[in-house]
Amino acid sequence: MTDIQDLIQPDRGQDAIAIHLTTKADFDSFTKSLSSGQRASLSAQKFDGSPGAVGIAPDGDGFVAVGGVADPENLSSYCLSALAERLPEGTYRLVDHEPGAAAFGWLTAHYRFTRYKDDESASGPRTLLTSQVGRLPAFMAEAQAEMWVRDLVNTPAEDMGPAAIEAEFERLAEAHGAKLDVTKGDALEQGYPMVHAVGRAADRKHAPRLLHLKWGKKGAPVLAIVGKGVCFDSGGLDIKSAAGMRLMKKDMGGAAHALALAGLVMGAGLKVQLHLIVPAVENAISGPAFRPGDVLSSRKGLSVEIHNTDAEGRLILGDALTRASEEEPDLVMDFATLTGAARIALGPDYAAMMAREDATADALIAAGKAHDDEPWRLPLPEAYRDYLKSDIADIVNAQSNPYAGASVAGLFLDRFVGEGIDWVHFDTFAWRPYPKPGRSKGGAAYGLRAAWHMLQARFAD
Repeated sequence: MTDIQDLIQPDRGQDAIAIHLTTKADFDSFTKSLSSGQRASLSAQKFDGSPGAVGIAPDGDGFVAVGGVADPENLSSYCLSALAERLPEGTYRLVDHEPGAAAFGWLTAHYRFTRYKDDESASGPRTLLTSQVGRLPAFMAEAQAEMWVRDLVNTPAEDMGPAAIEAEFERLAEAHGAKLDVTKGDALEQGYPMVHAVGRAADRKHAPRLLHLKWGKKGAPVLAIVGKGVCFDSGGLDIKSAAGMRLMKKDMGGAAHALALAGLVMGAGLKVQLHLIVPAVENAISGPAFRPGDVLSSRKGLSVEIHNTDAEGRLILGDALTRASEEEPDLVMDFATLTGAARIALGPDYAAMMAREDATADALIAAGKAHDDEPWRLPLPEAYRDYLKSDIADIVNAQSNPYAGASVAGLFLDRFVGEGIDWVHFDTFAWRPYPKPGRSKGGAAYGLRAAWHMLQARFAD
């Protein structure tokens, strides 16, 4: 993971390069305080104060930096990210402002995925000073969680298979004194038959498993976090095209979100009993692969007719959500790279979110808006439950029509969540197809910060 420990430091009056913030509307008045040489330099750079604009102006033997933002008094998460990416290596101080929420984007702007090669284009670190020392641990924790998701999703399936996901669980459990249960082999087939069926075609190195981390004290509210851990998705016998398979290393993005969120919960000592559950599989093709037309049993006892082997994520989540419901949780939250329909509806920048309870959905949306990570609520319409009817089983895993695919997948999952349980489902892309300041191309977290800040408010002491 990218080392960010020194990128934001307490301001003790040390030497630093000044960063002035301005807006496009105030740029003309701002330039009146500058020297003619500074104005000429900014003009040559075509700096006009637009949000995200970066300028450098001479100042004696050195320089000052100028950044364009939408509102200097209310800095958003990524408004300083362009500065963090484009300024020369050095130590910086905002003039008349504190970074506040923008510390997150300053940190994530330094992210690099260098597991397989060095980033020769990267410049040295840009350190930002702040007087908000008490907020530094929270800034660091959230940025590290975001970058952990990116690292996990960016790692190819050969190095991020079910065994590697288990290793991530082991490290997380050891770091926080949690208990880890791993179910494999015959026990998996008996206890989690849909997880076993989806993963049984993979070779021994990538054998399926159910990972269950437990943490917290009895008597506290029970929080279950579930993540889809399809480490690679060929589509199974309903095989994907080459283009459709290209990014399927990211199909464990839900598991990455769940791990990162659980890490935040435990790191902050949130007063909950945490159950982190991830079914980790590879949807491969070989003789034992499950087939279209098969009827699978499930942990809940529902029989599931397979209409499409490429709708496998909802199968493994069905068993995992059943297990989570057995803990009688106050809240179940799952993350999954579940449907292309959600991406068609919302594009890559919004996580689709479905929820049983309006108050829970509203709290997540509000937390997301406040922290630049807004989910978008999609419905769970009763009228579409008929799309999941089967002639020979209790339910089918995929509808035969092209309508409301994300919501219908949510309705499938809903059948496996215990009655009356407060449940939220995130259908997240986990991938950024194009870069933005502070948000690199590749693996990405969507809905993670919304969920984290909602949980902090909900389970505060």
